[in-house]
Amino acid sequence: MVAPKDDEAVDWLLEEDEPSIRYLTLTQILGRPEKDGEVKAAKKAIGKTGWAADILAKQKHGGWWVHGENLYRPKYLSTNWMLLILSDLGLTKEDPRIRSPAEAWRDRFAKEDGGFGADGSKRSHLCIAGNTTRALVKFGYEDDPKVRSGFEWLIDNQWKNGGWSCFGSGGNLDSWEGMSAFAALPRDKWGKGYKTAVEKGAEFYLRKSMDQQGARYEPWYRFHYPVHYYYDLLVGLDFMTALGFGDDPRLEGAVSLLKSKRRPDGRWNLDAVHPDLEGGMAEWYGKHVSQAPTPFGLEKAGRPSKMITFRALLVLHRLGQ
Repeated sequence: MVAPKDDEAVDWLLEEDEPSIRYLTLTQILGRPEKDGEVKAAKKAIGKTGWAADILAKQKHGGWWVHGENLYRPKYLSTNWMLLILSDLGLTKEDPRIRSPAEAWRDRFAKEDGGFGADGSKRSHLCIAGNTTRALVKFGYEDDPKVRSGFEWLIDNQWKNGGWSCFGSGGNLDSWEGMSAFAALPRDKWGKGYKTAVEKGAEFYLRKSMDQQGARYEPWYRFHYPVHYYYDLLVGLDFMTALGFGDDPRLEGAVSLLKSKRRPDGRWNLDAVHPDLEGGMAEWYGKHVSQAPTPFGLEKAGRPSKMITFRALLVLHRLGQ
């Protein structure tokens, strides 16, 4: 049930200019079934107008974005990044514009060790394995052998402390992609060891109150979309509440931040578009300009965001708030 104070924000999300957000709001916040007439109409409009249509309009004849030689680069414009966004917008493999690049992406990123990694790499990488597995599930490939293998790789590569690591440092809060992949997979599809891995991962985040890892890192307190492989507290709240850990009191600080960032009109702003970097990474990109990614956003930073507002309201909905 939507609280009265949320009505204005929900009405904004239900506007027909962005069918992806309308569809997601109808189904995930308002609980409408897929057979509902308004749900069917909104889903049918995805890819014909709005963000998804804009992205698909830039798709090349072969199904790629930018070029087909490398699906990961350039960041954040190539096929890998566009598919991650499209997986969040309600499209599935039923659309041939999704099916063709998604299956090529799956096959080219699948590695012999069981997970997923970028073009040219021989081994899987946590950020890529989690992101690719999650997106393929959302596209409808949850029973695909390579996707199932991706989940097994995530379990096998979880650290004893419950976390994961992109760069071998022993588990990081910003290595969140494994948890998000499990959050996307329906519970009736969970295999042996999935529940244990998720519980260990949740305890890793809760033990750190979602943000306790060394010096305060300001980008974690700003909300972003697309998230790519970066962490912020809305990212954490999204997968933790989706996995059923919303009643743990150790989420209180993150939930308080979420509420404090709400505008008087009930909406939330897009705080920044990645790369939103501070400290060492900013300095590194300053010295390696040719390797710096090109920012890509669906909405303008500093203004009310339908994507951020949807995700924030979904978190509060799961919390019963």
